[in-house]
Amino acid sequence: MAAGTGLKMRSWLFAPGDSERKMAKAVESDADIVLFDLEDSVTPDNKPAAREAVRAMLDANADRRTRLWVRINPLDGPYTADDLAAIMPARPGGIMFPKSNGRHDVEALDRMLTEQERTCGIEEGSTPVIALVTETAAAMFTTGDYAGAPRLVAMTWGAEDLADAVGALSNRGPDGELSFTYQLARSLCLLGASAAQVVPIETIDADFRDLDALAARAKQVRREGYRGMLAIHPAQVPVINAAFTPSEEEITEARAIVQLFADNPGAGTIGWNGRMLDRPHLSQARQLLAQLGD
Repeated sequence: MAAGTGLKMRSWLFAPGDSERKMAKAVESDADIVLFDLEDSVTPDNKPAAREAVRAMLDANADRRTRLWVRINPLDGPYTADDLAAIMPARPGGIMFPKSNGRHDVEALDRMLTEQERTCGIEEGSTPVIALVTETAAAMFTTGDYAGAPRLVAMTWGAEDLADAVGALSNRGPDGELSFTYQLARSLCLLGASAAQVVPIETIDADFRDLDALAARAKQVRREGYRGMLAIHPAQVPVINAAFTPSEEEITEARAIVQLFADNPGAGTIGWNGRMLDRPHLSQARQLLAQLGD
């Protein structure tokens, strides 16, 4: 769970804001969070209609709106203010903020959101934000600067926009794996989120048909420290949810480790099941249980 949202954040499912059918399907999915998109999936000509469609979808699902978030357009374009003016009266559960170049951008968004909250009678500061933090070259140098950023509850990253920003022909090598720059972006996002004490969220897997590869990747990044993943198709959601849900074996072991240290409060290290445990193991166990609300 992330502070200020009361939601699990394993799966984040995009739905284009100009498709009522796809938005409705996303709402009915098992995604922890649904992201109505006003940015990349919507052409400039369609943005006004998409704003109205997103607002209508939020209004029609008022009882579920805490898990219904909106990806707005970035600050460096002409659409951000109009996006917020259109959707904030419908009280979205949160905002995805693309192409953030650093904490200063989140602070600028905070001021815009505060103005809208005051206008709409929403509690000030109550609209949480997830920031996309590696979509420009400049953003790569500020991923560690987000500690204390207002409203921020999660950070994620993107490989496609970054490749476009640097003029790359591809973000993958001949073996199909992400090349170094984009692996670096993944690592910097994870480290930045840890430094800011917010939830790190893995980027999309564009091949929504290969669910086995998705499962393998989701499990890999969870081992590295990620706590959720973006999705572009409803079929990806159950795979992601399963990958980021601790197993019963993991839960049992974590509870045992926490209890072991509670029973030995003065111990710095404890032998257990042929292993030597120390305080980092206790911290890891507590973090895993925190994902369950324990």
